[in-house]
Amino acid sequence: MGGKGKVVEGRKSKKVLVPGGGVVLHATSNPDRVEAPITARAYFLCVFASFGGIFFGYDTGWMGGVLAMPYFIRLHTGLDPATTPANQFVISASTQSLMTSILSAGTFFGALMAGDIADYFGRRITIIVGCLVFSVGCVLQTASTSGLGLFVAGRLVAGFGVGFISAIIILYLSEIAPRKVRGAIVSGYQFCITIGILLANCVVYASKDRNDTGSYRIPIGVQFLWAIILATGLFLLPESPRWYVKHGKLDSAARALATVRGQPVDSTYVQEELAEIVANHEYETELMPATGYFGSWMACFSGSLRNPGSNLRRTILGTSMQMMQQWTGVNFIFYFGTVFFTSLGTISNPFFISLITTLVNVCSTPISFYTIEKFGRRKLLIYGALGMLVCEFICAIAGTISTKPSVVKLEIAMICIYIAFFASTWGPAAWVVVGEIFPIPIRARGVALSTASNWLWNCIITVITPYLVNPDKGNLQSKVFFIWGSTCILCVIYAYFMVWETKGLTLEQVDRMMEEVGSPRRSAGWKPHGTYAADMGLAADGTLAIEKGKIGHNAAHVEDGTTAASKV
Repeated sequence: MGGKGKVVEGRKSKKVLVPGGGVVLHATSNPDRVEAPITARAYFLCVFASFGGIFFGYDTGWMGGVLAMPYFIRLHTGLDPATTPANQFVISASTQSLMTSILSAGTFFGALMAGDIADYFGRRITIIVGCLVFSVGCVLQTASTSGLGLFVAGRLVAGFGVGFISAIIILYLSEIAPRKVRGAIVSGYQFCITIGILLANCVVYASKDRNDTGSYRIPIGVQFLWAIILATGLFLLPESPRWYVKHGKLDSAARALATVRGQPVDSTYVQEELAEIVANHEYETELMPATGYFGSWMACFSGSLRNPGSNLRRTILGTSMQMMQQWTGVNFIFYFGTVFFTSLGTISNPFFISLITTLVNVCSTPISFYTIEKFGRRKLLIYGALGMLVCEFICAIAGTISTKPSVVKLEIAMICIYIAFFASTWGPAAWVVVGEIFPIPIRARGVALSTASNWLWNCIITVITPYLVNPDKGNLQSKVFFIWGSTCILCVIYAYFMVWETKGLTLEQVDRMMEEVGSPRRSAGWKPHGTYAADMGLAADGTLAIEKGKIGHNAAHVEDGTTAASKV
C-alpha cells in the first residue's frame, strides 16, 4: 500500500489519485451501490459453507437416541431389561448429565479459541482445523467399548472441533453473504443443523435394536463423512474478503470479493464494495487503536452501557441472544426427547416420536428463508417466543392434569408446534443477529464469545435437565415445560427491548445504524443515507486521514452520488 501517484481524470471527469501499484478502489456515496447484484455463484458458495451446521445438528441428535438404546443402557448400568421395570431401565441422571454436557464444555472452550485462530490464520483455515479436531474426537468415541473414560474424552475433544466450526461458520457466512439474502443464507446454517439432527435420528432408529457395539458406534462413525465433505470443500472456497482487509491485503481482498460476488476483479461493484469495507475498517480501527493480545479482547467490552452502539452493548447482546436461544428449552427435546417420551409410559415407540419431532424441525426451518427477510429479525423473535410459550404452557398443563393416551397425543402435538415455532424463528434468527452486530476489529472475537455463550448455556441445561426429569430424581415429566414456558416470556421481553433490526443492511451499514439510532425499538425505521467511503474518504495510502477530529482530510472526495477512485 502507499506510494506516490499522479492525478488523472476519472469517470465523469472526476479527478482520481493513482499511486503506483495495487488495486483500484472506487468510493461511492450511493448506499445502494456498495454491493454487487446477487448471482447464483454467491448462493452456491454460501450454501455450501452452511453445510457446517450438519456437525452441530448431528452431534445434538444422536446422543439423545443412544442414551435410550437397550444395549447402551445395559453396557453402562449392568441392568437386565427382562427383570428391570421399564421406568427404571435408564442410565443414571449423573451419567446422562456427564455424557451429554461434556461435549458442550469442550465446545465452549473451542469457540473461545476459534476467535483468536480465525483472526490470525483466517476463517477458512480455522474451520478446516475444526474438522480435523472433530475427527480425532470421533475416533476416540468409536474406539470406546466399555466404561466412561474414553467415551467422555472423545466427546470433549469432538466438542473443541464443533466449537471451532459452529463459531466461525457463522462469522464466515455473515462476511461473504450478500446483504439482501444474508438472513436467509445464515438461516441455511440452522437448516443444516436440523438436517443433521434428522440424519442422526434416522441412523439411530436404524441401529437401535442391534445387540452389539454397532448400535452406538455406527451413529458416531457416520460423522466422519461430514468432516471430510466440509474440509474438502473449504479448500476450494475463498477466504473472507473482510479478513484480508483487516490484515491489509487489499489485492487478495479484491480477488476474494470478486469470487464470492461472481464479478470480475476490476468490476466497479467490487471496487465500490471493497472501498466501503476498507473505509469502515479504518474508521473502526481509529476508534479502537491497536493494542496487545489482552487489549484486543478487552476491546470487546469497551464503551458505556448507556451507549447502544458501544462494543460492550454489542457483546452483551450477542452473548445474551445465544443464552436466550438456549432458554427456549428446545434442546431438551433434541437431547433428551427419546428418554422423555419413554418416561411418559404410554408411547409404544418413543424413537419414532423423536424422529417425527426432528422431521417437523427440518420442514419448518425453510419458512425462515422468506420470513426473516420479509418481516425482519425483531418480529420473528418476538412472535416466535410468543408462539413457543403458549405451546409449552398447554403441554405442561395438559400433562399435569392427566396421563391418558389422548392427553399425551395433545402433548406431542403441542411439542411439534412448539418446535415449528422455534425452527422458523429463534433457531435461525439468533445466529443471524450474532453474525451481523459486530464491527470488523472485534467481529471474530465477538462471534466467538456469543457462540461460547450458546454452548455454555447448552452445557448448563444438559447438566441440570436429567436431574429435573429422571424418575430417580426430580421426575417432573411434563411439568418441566412450565420452566421453559416461563423462560420464553423472558425471551419476548428481551427481543422487544434489546434486538436491533438489521434486515437489508450491509455489515458496515449495521455499524452506522447502531451508532445513529438511540434505541433498538426505533431501528426498523432507519434507512441508509450515505457510505463510509464517501463521508470519510480514502487517502492515497488507503487509510482514512484523521486530523484534529476531522475524518477525510486529504482524502478523495465524493459529491452528488458520483464516484472517485484511488489506487491503493
